Amino acid sequence: MSYRAPVRDIRFSLEEIAALDSVRATGAFPEFSGDLTGAILEEAARLCNDVIAPLNWPSDQQGCTLKDGEVKTPDGFPAAYAKFVEGGWQGLQFGTEHGGMGLPRALGCALMEMLQSASMSFGLGPMLSFGAIEALIAHGSDEQRTLYLPKIISGEWSATMNLTEPQAGSDVGALRTKAEPNGDGSWAVSGQKIYITWGEHDCAENIIHLVLARTPDSPAGTKGISLFLVPKFLPDENGNPGKRNGVKAIGLEHKMGIHGSPTCTMEYAGATGWLIGEENRGMAAMFTMMNSARLNVGVQGVGIAERAYQQAFEFAKERRQGRAPGVEGPAPHAIIDHPDVRRTLGLMKAKIEAARAICFHAAVEGDLAEHHGDEKEAAWSRRREELLIPVAKAWSTDLGVEIASLGVQIHGGMGFIEETGAAQHYRDARIAPIYEGTNGIQAIDLSGRKLSMEGGLAFAELIEDIRQTVEDCETSSNPALPELAARLKPAADALEEATGWMISAGMEDRLAGSTAFLKLTGDVTGGWLLCVGAVAAQRRLKEAEGDAAFSENRIALAGIYAETVLAAAPGLLGEIRMGAAPLFEPGLAMLESA
Repeated sequence: MSYRAPVRDIRFSLEEIAALDSVRATGAFPEFSGDLTGAILEEAARLCNDVIAPLNWPSDQQGCTLKDGEVKTPDGFPAAYAKFVEGGWQGLQFGTEHGGMGLPRALGCALMEMLQSASMSFGLGPMLSFGAIEALIAHGSDEQRTLYLPKIISGEWSATMNLTEPQAGSDVGALRTKAEPNGDGSWAVSGQKIYITWGEHDCAENIIHLVLARTPDSPAGTKGISLFLVPKFLPDENGNPGKRNGVKAIGLEHKMGIHGSPTCTMEYAGATGWLIGEENRGMAAMFTMMNSARLNVGVQGVGIAERAYQQAFEFAKERRQGRAPGVEGPAPHAIIDHPDVRRTLGLMKAKIEAARAICFHAAVEGDLAEHHGDEKEAAWSRRREELLIPVAKAWSTDLGVEIASLGVQIHGGMGFIEETGAAQHYRDARIAPIYEGTNGIQAIDLSGRKLSMEGGLAFAELIEDIRQTVEDCETSSNPALPELAARLKPAADALEEATGWMISAGMEDRLAGSTAFLKLTGDVTGGWLLCVGAVAAQRRLKEAEGDAAFSENRIALAGIYAETVLAAAPGLLGEIRMGAAPLFEPGLAMLESA
């Protein structure tokens, strides 16, 4: 059940596939260098490997407790969080003007992956603070940024997102929490929020809640929503935690997984809060938080998949069962020598690398969109980032569940027994396709607004990049790369055909095919990025740069993905083009059990 951060894999994906050097070239990060990237990744790995990862299994067994409105997290969490704060890790990707390290968000994604692999329950706390920080930077007042950002960025204070209510899940516009003006610039916030991740805990000295609520006479639906900052403790005149505010946890969810993460029902009873941004403009601030969270949840899918894979790989090397063909020595042989187990592990590893590349590519393009000096190039990066966010979130979290399930399968019957720990990864992974916008909502976003952006320009640019990589592979001196091109080209053709059909289809038909369309987009984009990595690996081999075996392995993994995922990609066209009629014309009787 041990975990070792895959630093070489992460660095290769950042630098050779996602092109992290392009961020360095903007000049926005003067202290940033390749050496610093290596040092940051190694130090983050030590924290995750040695401090946080050992807490994963015990925290799942112990869980959290709630008494008199106070939550106690599992043993070891407060001490581990103190180490996290001591290292300044919460501020890695935020500006030095607020006390951060001033490094690219792509490095923040790499850190987030390691945290989620080490302990998804622990990593959820910092992940929620990331989104709140971005919302305050983008929408907070100067006073709010001055008072709250240094404390949250240091990690001394944590932060939450309070969106969901019993009657208002994905339909945020149905929320009922109210905010009444106090007459002094503050507001009295009253209502109940559910499923609030790290809503109450004993790791940070204060918790800053970002709460969606309605002001008096606000318009119905999403147009009447505002965002409020509500601290657990009201800061005193020195900016330190003072009087307890009117907010407390009244319930703690008993969940399928992530037992170490306190998921709370929060009650606001006239709690003092302050408006963030303009009244009735809360949705804009919410989407700032949600975009941050959606990418980080995608990274979470990568993280839990990596953890499940590592455990399955180690188990397969040790577990001995049956006789493997072509293996010398007396049976039983290690199950990793059986072809089907080896195939499963190879596919698991290749898919993880694809998901990692998608998430890091989105993060790098986000950095470029914000910091590139050329307006046209920045706009290109913004389109690519926006296209990739729903893919990163949905495709990578579906993958996390798939890999965790395969990890249980590799363990066989022992995987179904809690003591091995394989089941925990599966239970933990299952929430990620649900929260921060279900994966069905991500598919609707991709096939709706993202597909329609500037007349489909973002998809046209993506397909153009894929075709360039096909050409790079076709002209390579390494015979393995033209074989990659032979699989990538028809997959790109299928994506182009699907894109054209979706753009021309009616909305009902488009929505019916949206999930399959997102899967096709993720399958092809992941395969494309692995081929980008294969081209880079071949260059490294030619120039005798780095570990030759590592580069050869990157090409081999791209080959496994090409012969499995890319080869099957055109088969999704039928599901995409099926339309809504076969789903609705037979009526509900079709779905009833007879």
